[in-house]
Amino acid sequence: MRVLHIYSGNLYGGVERVLVTLAQHRDLCPAMRPHFALCFDAQLSTELEATGAPVHRLGNVRVSQPFTVLRARRTLANLLRSEQFDCVICHSAWSQAIFAPVIHEAKVKQVFWLHDAITGSHWLERWARRTPPDLAICNSKFTAGTLPNLYPETNFEVINYPVAPSDENHSQSDCVALRAKLSTADDATVIIQVSRMERWKGHVLHLEALAKIRGVPDWVCWIVGGAQRPHEAAYMEELKHLAARHGITDRVRFLGHRTDVPKLLAAADIHCQPNTGPEPFGITFIEAMYAHLPVVTTAMGGACEIIDETCGALVPPFDFTSLATTLKRLIKSRELRVKLGTAAPARALHLCAPQTQMKRLYQVLASTQERQTAEEN
Repeated sequence: MRVLHIYSGNLYGGVERVLVTLAQHRDLCPAMRPHFALCFDAQLSTELEATGAPVHRLGNVRVSQPFTVLRARRTLANLLRSEQFDCVICHSAWSQAIFAPVIHEAKVKQVFWLHDAITGSHWLERWARRTPPDLAICNSKFTAGTLPNLYPETNFEVINYPVAPSDENHSQSDCVALRAKLSTADDATVIIQVSRMERWKGHVLHLEALAKIRGVPDWVCWIVGGAQRPHEAAYMEELKHLAARHGITDRVRFLGHRTDVPKLLAAADIHCQPNTGPEPFGITFIEAMYAHLPVVTTAMGGACEIIDETCGALVPPFDFTSLATTLKRLIKSRELRVKLGTAAPARALHLCAPQTQMKRLYQVLASTQERQTAEEN
């Protein structure tokens, strides 16, 4: 089965990491051969090409410039005529709105992969509604619950993201050396947050909780994530000022964009991302669990399907007092951290093992194709 994945490709976050995983681990399901069609050349296109997977350029698209939309649609139409794809998957309402009409015109099975909760009210979602897909894939039960806001009649399947454990091995000496570079003592308890610089990722709540436990000794917080857009840069500056106002600047490290996240996770002790908005799924939680870290986050969205009492803690949304209490308990109890961290990788594999999830995706796409063929006959 030849599958074409369509996405914009101009930024880099969770969706992009999923696409790279599909490319990197395509040999786990040889019956499903992924191709990728992108509009922008950026980090995603570079990483996909490094895997050896086929990457097709559709051309830069700006909705404010209609001729770029028409040009990209023509490029896709030509690609669909020259290549025999069994299925085309549009990732995000943006891709669905712009390219789904071309796919339907080519009479190729079209799938919409829902990566985030939707209300159906955004102008892109209203545009995407005009061309319903043959099937929707949802990354969590949480996002699936919002699909009827856009496609009330569309059949869907919930498929957790395939997320692979890091294949890097980090010795204790490596971790000690990394801590030293980050002005972090070897015996400190490191609380790490790895996320985009978006307000709903809960950085403010995190810092407020840390301020409440500044009297607790021997903890350091690493904030990992760089600003990709101007409003994110402004937000980072706001966070630095907040840390200074609370008197915890000497214990919070803003590390910016990093290419060594697996190594940072291996050198940390607790992963904390107290979202103030629901996480659609939560790849970062799975990656932290693979790294044997207990995960602390808020009880909303996809996190409730990932984190349980065996591998971490869910705290009430917007409750920095409960968050501070939970962090304090973990900081003070190495035994509890080890217990939760030891159980975490098995939980992550159960939910997101690439071999399982790749085959699950193939089975869903193949059964949909078989059902559609039977209906046509």
